[in-house]
Amino acid sequence: MIKENFIKLYENSFKYNWDLPALTDYGTDRTLFYKDLASEIARMHVLFEKLGVDKGTKISLVGKNTTNWCIAYMAVITYGGVIVPILQDFHADNIQHIINHSESEFLFVGDSNFQALDEDTMPGLKAIFSLTDFSCIHEKQQESVKKISGNLEASVTLKYPDGFQASDIEYADVDNSEVVLINYTSGTTGFSKGVMLMANNLAGNVVYAKKLDLLFRKQRVVSFLPLAHAYGCAFDFLYALSEGVHTTLLGKTPSPKILSAAFAEIRPNLIVSVPLVIEKIYKKALVPKLEKPAVKFALKVPLLRKRVYAKIRKGLIDALGGQFHEVIIGGAALNKEVESFLHKIKFPFTVGYGMTECGPLISYDHHYDFIPTSCGKILSIMEVRVDSTDPYNQLGEIQVRGENVMKGYYKNPEATQHAFTEDGWLRTGDLGTIDKDNRIYLRGRSKSMILGPSGQNIFPEEIEAKLNNLPYIMESVVVSRDNKLVALIYPDYEAIDAGNVSTKDLELIMAENKKLLNNSLASFESISAIHIYPTEFEKTPKKSIKRYLYEK
Repeated sequence: MIKENFIKLYENSFKYNWDLPALTDYGTDRTLFYKDLASEIARMHVLFEKLGVDKGTKISLVGKNTTNWCIAYMAVITYGGVIVPILQDFHADNIQHIINHSESEFLFVGDSNFQALDEDTMPGLKAIFSLTDFSCIHEKQQESVKKISGNLEASVTLKYPDGFQASDIEYADVDNSEVVLINYTSGTTGFSKGVMLMANNLAGNVVYAKKLDLLFRKQRVVSFLPLAHAYGCAFDFLYALSEGVHTTLLGKTPSPKILSAAFAEIRPNLIVSVPLVIEKIYKKALVPKLEKPAVKFALKVPLLRKRVYAKIRKGLIDALGGQFHEVIIGGAALNKEVESFLHKIKFPFTVGYGMTECGPLISYDHHYDFIPTSCGKILSIMEVRVDSTDPYNQLGEIQVRGENVMKGYYKNPEATQHAFTEDGWLRTGDLGTIDKDNRIYLRGRSKSMILGPSGQNIFPEEIEAKLNNLPYIMESVVVSRDNKLVALIYPDYEAIDAGNVSTKDLELIMAENKKLLNNSLASFESISAIHIYPTEFEKTPKKSIKRYLYEK
């Protein structure tokens, strides 16, 4: 058990960092200092008391990343409730199912999500609050929530007649063994399960990040990954607030243009990203430069190559704000060509590994210790093993146990039992190997692996990585159809328009791409056809393609 109490981390941080900025909504003049955040949390606690909210009550939260989202999340866990964050991109039916399945009694919701919901399908909810201003926008018949909510200011003044002070911060007594979060996954296999995370799991992630010195007091981060997902939540939010860091919440789709402006303005000290963002920067900003004849020539001359790499590295660092010490890439596999190039130019990045069931961190290396093709060394508070006779050379399922591992899936004993081995190790579903230093090397998901004609293991993710680097391809999915491999590709329409490429030209280009791809693959991995897909592929919050939708 982690010795630091999870809830006490915030009680202590808010007192110590009282006068420092905590949260900002990007593009607005709204900044909450730690004292403002603590005061807003106190208001919510008074509301919960008046509503008779008990310790352990489940409260759902759905909406975009905003300061109010953060207030609601922190208010629930520091009161002793169980927060159920729901991704705002989920379909309304799925959101309603999660609220009902989790037995949530209250809901905090963004306006756009609320418009799509049907209150009658969620009979267990006592009230719904708007994330815009925390007003009660729906209450169950016979409840008096709106009246209590309307008189909240008077209740707060009565409790804190001299105003809320740092000395007034005293949060619920929550043992690290208690469940504080139910996080519903949206994986590539299509089954949504409620991951029960204990305070100890979250403390394990936060305290470990502190020991790694990823951030320091008064530093800055930009939060552009969804906070309702374990990855962005753990590092841009929970860890940052425990350390006295200032988090700016993007609150909008992180397009390259918007991110570039945000990085230039905020100049973050750490960047937590998914591969898709970095891969887009590589393909759109770096590859065109590398294709220039003068650059191609320079790269053949050792002395000039060094200078070119240094210039590209500096340009990339400057484009990301110029102040960060490291970019942490996680959530999905990083394209190997991109990884190799970033390592070659000595860009300060690292690839970590985790899953929602571990809240999320499993393995990590500082960028200066990072070994390409690995995804870091197993955390010292965790153990790893490979389900094979030779874990160093023979592929097998990665299995883990330790402080970060979940309690189980909420109201789903069968899925919980299946998730663990008989001797208590969590099955990750990922195939890979480890080295003698316990660094993890992944090959792909066990569920997506395809068996070749003679029983060979084919990992579609590896073929897709090669495909995605070919001309006029934005993204791809490799599937098995009639015992043949077929590539579905979504074209890079921006490049097509810029190059004035016709439909007939695109067909010829794809035929050439198929030839180039197959020349780089083993014969059993060769694809039989490339089919153009008209729209972007549906993705999980980590930007992994939901491949189960396309395997039919």
